[in-house]
Amino acid sequence: MRPFHLAFPVTDIEATRHFYGTLLGCRIGRESPGQWMDFDLFGHQMSAHLRAARPTDTATGAVDGDVVPVPHFGVILEMDDFMALAKRLEASPETRWGLKQKLRFEGLSGEQRTMFVFDPSGNALEFKAFADDAAIFAV
Repeated sequence: MRPFHLAFPVTDIEATRHFYGTLLGCRIGRESPGQWMDFDLFGHQMSAHLRAARPTDTATGAVDGDVVPVPHFGVILEMDDFMALAKRLEASPETRWGLKQKLRFEGLSGEQRTMFVFDPSGNALEFKAFADDAAIFAV
């Protein structure tokens, strides 16, 4: 599978550097100081671009009884990587949770671990993991 690329708006470059680089552990790539920077988010290219203001849309959706932020983006991780990231985020007082890690669709097609966090600019990220990757696109 090839990496995807996503450009997204942020309101504070240094807070973004800390969140993605330190808290999530992403390698920092190319950057134009004070304007944009690239992150390696588990093999995917994420480009944070400075914008003066962020839309204040607070739309949500419902999934398996939980309210989830929409829009959001994220990565499907291996279970060990997911649990290590969850542990790191749970240990940090800086983590702004949308939904703490939990098991979703237990015993059903698509059973998965999931969690939502917000970056300093309010962008919602979902991280998830499946016990069986064949269930990623199961119906």
